[in-house]
Amino acid sequence: MTEPTSLSPSSRPPATFPQVLSAALRTDPGRPFVTFYDEATGERVELSLTTYANWVAKASSLLVDELGLERGQCLRIDLPAHWLAVVFLGAAWNTGLVVTDAESPDAVVCGAATLPVWQAYGAERPDVPVLACSLLPLGVRFADPLPAGVHDVGVEIWGQPDGFTPWDPPRPDDAATRWADGPETSQEELWAAAAGVPGGSRLLSEVAPASPPGTASVTEPLVSGGSLVLVANADAADAARLDAIASTERVTGRVPRGDTPRPT
Repeated sequence: MTEPTSLSPSSRPPATFPQVLSAALRTDPGRPFVTFYDEATGERVELSLTTYANWVAKASSLLVDELGLERGQCLRIDLPAHWLAVVFLGAAWNTGLVVTDAESPDAVVCGAATLPVWQAYGAERPDVPVLACSLLPLGVRFADPLPAGVHDVGVEIWGQPDGFTPWDPPRPDDAATRWADGPETSQEELWAAAAGVPGGSRLLSEVAPASPPGTASVTEPLVSGGSLVLVANADAADAARLDAIASTERVTGRVPRGDTPRPT
C-alpha cells in the first residue's frame, strides 16, 4: 500500500500575504492591480502590481520600523473607498497585523473625516499611533499642520524604503481580520477563501476595502491574477456613469455595498 505523500513547502498554496504577493509578482509584475476613480474630483490613479508592492513596503516600514507595531496587534483602517486603504490592508497583512473595526485598536489609519475622533482617542492613549491620510491626489500631505501626536502619511511614507522584509513574518494561523460582527479569520483562511475565482477577474467596488464586504475585492483579484477598479464618492455618480466606468475598464464583476462580489 502506498503511503500518501505530503506537499513540499514549495508546492503548497500561498497561505500568507507575503507569499501571495511574491507569487503574483513572479507571474505578472506589470499588470494593473488597482485603478482608482474619485468621482468628486475627477482623479484617476492606476497602480501596477509592482507599484502596489512598493507602496505596501513603504507602509509596512512606516508601521513597524517607524512606529514600532508588532505582529498580532490590531490596526483600524478607517478609510473610505480609496487606493491608500488597499495599500494599508496589504501592509497590515504583510507585517502580521490584524485588521479590525474595533473601537479600541492598537493603531489607526484614518482620513480627514474621522480625524477628530481618532485624534481624541490618541490623546487619551498616547501609546496608540494615529496616522492620517489627506486623500488628496497622489497621496500628498495635508495642507495644514495636523494636531500634535498625529502622523501625516503624506509626509512620513515617502521616506520609507521600496523594499521590506519583516523580521517576524506572519504565519498562516495568524489572525488576518477580526470584525465585531463576524468570526476571526486567519491568513490561511483569508487566502483559501479568495482562491477559486475566475482568472483575471476585474472587480468594480464602491465599498471601503478595509471592511467585511470590502476585503474580498482586494484578496480575490490578487490571488486570481485580476485587478480592482475602486470608485470613491460614487453616491454623487449616477448609474450610467458607473456603467460607463465598468465598460471602459472591462469590469467582470461588481461588489455591491454590504455584499460579496457578483458577476455582471
